[in-house]
Amino acid sequence: MHGTADGFSYGLVTPLVAYLMACLGGALGLRCTTRAMLVAHSWRPGWLALGATAIGSGIWTMHFIAMTGFTVAGAPIRYDRPMTYASLGVAVVMVGVGIFIVGYRGASGTALFTGGTLTGLGIASMHYLGMAGMRFDGKFEYDTFTVGVSVAVAMIAATAALWAAGQVRGLLWSVGASLVMGLAVTGMHYTGMAALSVHLHATGSPSAGDPPAGLLAPMLIGPLAFLCLAGMVVLFDPRMMTGRPGRAPAGHGHRPGVPAHPHPAPRARLRTRRQVPHERRTPQNR
Repeated sequence: MHGTADGFSYGLVTPLVAYLMACLGGALGLRCTTRAMLVAHSWRPGWLALGATAIGSGIWTMHFIAMTGFTVAGAPIRYDRPMTYASLGVAVVMVGVGIFIVGYRGASGTALFTGGTLTGLGIASMHYLGMAGMRFDGKFEYDTFTVGVSVAVAMIAATAALWAAGQVRGLLWSVGASLVMGLAVTGMHYTGMAALSVHLHATGSPSAGDPPAGLLAPMLIGPLAFLCLAGMVVLFDPRMMTGRPGRAPAGHGHRPGVPAHPHPAPRARLRTRRQVPHERRTPQNR
């Protein structure tokens, strides 16, 4: 039996809040990625890991908020807890792989394509794994072509966001990149939901799993608390806000024993010696 699904039970409230959460996670994660490109290699893994976790938490939170507005007529929806939290782990890991590639190889060429593709696939994997964790008296079916479009949207937009973050040109670039990242997540989500059709069973038996309210509290307390903490790190680091390195970027440091900034005085003395011709010492100038 065909079921009637509604993804906008609360109107535009859930899509707008979900988009803002995706932008928040993207902004923090991309700023951390930008910061990682300006520090020494010893600090780079920490910044990249923080960025990957921020983006993963943001897109997972976005998905859950958007799904609170999703209902199926006549079929209460429940969630499988291990599957739902596994989608968070998949998002963080796959996004992290993409960010680490860009963070170490640079936001250009093959590294950008590979990193953006993996980040987009991480977003899509989180979405469809989270959908697989939903339990109700029925089943979901997807249109293959629309699913492919949703994955392509995620990969293209994620690649564009990583490219913008890699430009290291200040706060405005990061704001634009976070808006693109939010568009990647929400666009992929609702495109994927457009591929969905619901078929209900005739048994009427209750579904196993936790109701949405059972997952709402840990969703807000856990990932949102982490996003607030990451936001404080970004806020109190002026170099994170301006995108300007406080020292030479990683990979361009001076070698041991060679001064980073030569003193101008020796240059002046050398120039003076070159300009003044050698004079023979004569009895008059002795």
